Amino acid sequence: MNKMRKSKSNLIQSVDRALQILECFSKRDKELGVTEIANRLDLHKSTTFGLLSTLESRGYLKQNLENGKYKLGIKLFEQGRLVEDDMDLRINSLPYLKELVDKYQETAHLAIRDGSEIIYIDKVEGGSAIRMYSQVGKRAPMYCTGVGKAMLAFMPEDQVDNITKDLKFTPFTGNTITDLNKLKVELNEIRRRGYCIDNEEIEVGLKCVAAPIMNYKGEVVASASIAGPASRMSDEKLQFIAKDVKEAVTKISETLGYKR
Repeated sequence: MNKMRKSKSNLIQSVDRALQILECFSKRDKELGVTEIANRLDLHKSTTFGLLSTLESRGYLKQNLENGKYKLGIKLFEQGRLVEDDMDLRINSLPYLKELVDKYQETAHLAIRDGSEIIYIDKVEGGSAIRMYSQVGKRAPMYCTGVGKAMLAFMPEDQVDNITKDLKFTPFTGNTITDLNKLKVELNEIRRRGYCIDNEEIEVGLKCVAAPIMNYKGEVVASASIAGPASRMSDEKLQFIAKDVKEAVTKISETLGYKR
């Protein structure tokens, strides 16, 4: 049985109706009145007005005071830009990730942050790739992943403190950092050299090199990595990979407006 399949009984009616209201708007119907929406959705006007007022208060709708009709609000644009930014990031990053994969025949990752976790938003596998923990859409803690530590190391100190203050360190392997002070020492080292090495910290037998991706403001917005089995990731090879990963993330950052 597919656990993701939801029956109508699982739906929250008010939320479903609010989303139906937003979907009423289109290029042809940029403005709609209470009665028009109520008729389309077969709702009472009072119910419709309450939903419209709530959506307006949150910025998802805006009322035209001249005719009383509603149109989509700026909040939808702001939320949509978050999705667009991730899409642009993936598109801009892909050629550079493929170059790394072609050269080393290992697996490249692209990740963003969500709270104290990372989310893999892209993955490119090489001909020698092995099965590993990462999957597009999968989450992992920042403190024990190369892509996560690479981002943490280049964030403002107060932001790092906010992320780590309530962290519960779980030892995924014998190499996982489980102490905040040790983590901060490593973040300083990562910042100094410009890249991070995950030394079998989230998965036994897996090593990776990661580096941060910056936006036009010089803020870290993502990170990229090359990962492979520890048996193929010698110290010498890791140094070559680190150099190429740093060059790749710099080029990706420049597509986002970053200037060195």
